[in-house]
Amino acid sequence: MGVTRLKRKDRKNKARANNKVARIKQLLLTPVIKNVDMDELRAQFGEAPKNQKVEEASAE
Repeated sequence: MGVTRLKRKDRKNKARANNKVARIKQLLLTPVIKNVDMDELRAQFGEAPKNQKVEEASAE
């Protein structure tokens, strides 16, 4: 009696496993941001204009 191999299911299962491993590796690659000094970041980029939308609307 011969053994029937489910090739399509086998490929699908391997692809699922590989996708899970790739997803986990991708999540581990992203750095964790800790102890961010927000005031220092704001100082680097300068102060954001607060009423920019209101000024544009009144200029039109």
